Formats: sequence, structure tokens, C-alpha cells
Amino acid sequence: MKIFLLFFLIISNAVFAQNELKHEVYFDTSKHIIPTTEENRLLLFIQQIDSIEVDKISIFGFCDDVGSNAYNLKLSQQRADVIKDLFSNHYIDDSLISNVDGMGEILLKIINTKDADIIRSLNRRVEIIVQTKPVKPIVLEDKEENQKSISDELVVGDKIVLKNILFEIGYSTVLDESKKALEDLAEILIKKKYIYFSIQGHVCCTQNSRDAVDAATKKQNLSLVRAKHIYDYLAKKGVSKKRMKYVGMRRKFPLGGDPKFDRRVEIVIIYVSNKKN
Repeated sequence: MKIFLLFFLIISNAVFAQNELKHEVYFDTSKHIIPTTEENRLLLFIQQIDSIEVDKISIFGFCDDVGSNAYNLKLSQQRADVIKDLFSNHYIDDSLISNVDGMGEILLKIINTKDADIIRSLNRRVEIIVQTKPVKPIVLEDKEENQKSISDELVVGDKIVLKNILFEIGYSTVLDESKKALEDLAEILIKKKYIYFSIQGHVCCTQNSRDAVDAATKKQNLSLVRAKHIYDYLAKKGVSKKRMKYVGMRRKFPLGGDPKFDRRVEIVIIYVSNKKN
């Protein structure tokens, strides 16, 4: 996965640190079918990891202490396999999944309670560990090179970081100094009709990955309205709405350094048509 920084932006060569995301799915006694509530939670988690650069995914199945070792080992593997299948059915690349292992009843979770049913319910589970990829950004320094790269090199999952399309503090409107870059972006995307993409809005300076408050509406959804502002602008300029979607990412992925660069939008490629004409 490549990250492109567009329109004359110069940044440092620092490599982003690797992080981990974890999720657990809980099962009924002696079952490897995902309960509906757990499936809904898992689908939300899949949406989350669909928006980040994933290095690898590990899936580990577990059982409680009821049943033979052989039975529990088989059941834990079935639980891991059903999670892997759900990932595949929701377009998570199989090559990212490095482990799908049933662990049986080893590594039992023990909590401070004498209620054996509670302890067992916490061990009928699958643990999912997602490691994100350290990314070294690629710097493109002129518009002609940007156009060529979008034309010839972009693939699904690539990200265009629009760090020089900056927003007013607390608002979804872009700064005057950013309007030319936004016009250039629209011009390129209008020509590249075969590229489908997600517009991701970001904010700075909040705690615990929260979204910021939109000063215009007093709602805590500023990252979303920033993404929609760019979506509406591109649609007005002639980019088909069928090629775009928008999402607010809150402050989950700060860039570090000057906070103004966290008040940004990013474009993630979600589909590239074979018809490049």
C-alpha cells in the first residue's frame, strides 16, 4: 500500500509506528456459529480495519474447560475458521491473515469470581489481533507527476493524504490557501473516471480518539462534515457520486507535528475499474 502526498507538500522521512488492534468474539456452549450480536460487533470491527493499513491479521480460537482436549481443540479451530470465512466474505484479503489457529482450552482467562459459568463464557471465544503496517510516505512534488501516478500506479487500498487541503479551526470549510489544491484534485479525479474512492475526514486536538465539535452546528461530528464538504465539492465539480463515499475518522490517526495537518481529509482507493478510458 502506498501513501501519496499531493500538491507540493514536503514532509519528513519518519516511519509511522506499528500498532495493534484487538477484538474478541464470544460463542455459545459447544457452538462455532457466531451469535447475531457478536457478528454485528465483528462487522463494525471489520469496517474499522478496512480504513487502515493492515500488515497482518491473526485469529486464535479458544474453548472453556468442559470437554476432552481433542474435542476442544477441534471446536476452537472451527471457531477460528468461521471468523476467517467471515473476513473473506467481507473482502478482507486472505493474504493478510497470517494465523488461523485453534488453541483448545489453553491460555484460559481467569477473572476474580467464583462463578464458573462467567469464567467459561469468557473463554468460549476467538481473539483477533490486527497489526498495522509501518508506512513510509512517498513524496510527489509536482502536479504532472501526481496525475501520472493516479493514472498508472494507484491500486485498491492506496491512500492520498491531502495534507495541504486545510480546514478552518472548528469548521468544515477549507482555508483560502487550500482552494487551488482542491481545484487541482477535482480536475484529476474528473478525468480518472475508473477510480472509486472513500473520502475520510480527520480532526485534531481531541482526547481519546473522539470527534471534534462542528462550531456551525454544535454537533460532535466535525470529521464527518469535513469529509462530506469535500464530497459535495467534488460532486458539484462533476465527479460522480457513484464513485465516492465519505466517512468521519474522528482523531484515530493523528499525524503528529503541527496540529493543522491533522485537520485534513484523505482519499482511500476502494475500486479501480479495468476500463481506463
